[in-house]
Amino acid sequence: MTKTEVSTDQLITGIVKGIEEVKGNDITILDLREIENTVCDYFIICNGTSNTQVNAIVGSVQKMVSKELKDKPWHIEGADNAEWVLMDYVNVVVHVFQKHIREFYDIEGLWGDAKITTIQANY
Repeated sequence: MTKTEVSTDQLITGIVKGIEEVKGNDITILDLREIENTVCDYFIICNGTSNTQVNAIVGSVQKMVSKELKDKPWHIEGADNAEWVLMDYVNVVVHVFQKHIREFYDIEGLWGDAKITTIQANY
């Protein structure tokens, strides 16, 4: 069985769908392709209101991407304390924060040269 290549657009769509499925907040996509020496092409950033919701977002993203695209993250970091969980899909890195941790680290500010897209949630 050969693995079919998943396009970055499909992956981003699946990740955002997974976040929205459990009502993740403040979804932002940072396009890093025009910045030199970046580790990936996109960051997707969102936040939850508690450890439980952060873990639910991570689980929902994994389930959605696995079900729809037959893909899984290369690595997940931070799931034990669920304050900042990083999901590495190689070209796309997902950051799921608790709100106060997201404000403290201000990833959007650190990557201010990136093209930023904000996803408007319908909830």
